Amino acid sequence: MPGRRARRVLLKREALWDRLDRLNISQNELARRLGISTSHLSRLINGQRCPSPSMRRRLMEVLDCTEFDDLFYVVNGDA
Repeated sequence: MPGRRARRVLLKREALWDRLDRLNISQNELARRLGISTSHLSRLINGQRCPSPSMRRRLMEVLDCTEFDDLFYVVNGDA
C-alpha cells in the first residue's frame, strides 16, 4: 500500500538476557525450548531478524513474560 511504512518488532536484548539470567537458562537451552536453531535465535537477539507473532508468543511463554513491552519494541519506517 503506497505511503504505508513498515513496522518491525524487535527483541529487547537486555531484557532477554535479564530473563535468561533470572531463569538460569542458556541461549542454547532457550533455542531448544523454542524449537529453533541457535543461529536463528542469535539473529533475533542481534536484530537481524524480526520475531513472527507466533515466535513472540513462544518467547513470552518460555520466558514467563506477560507484557509485550517487557521483551519487544516496535520500530516504524526504515529505522
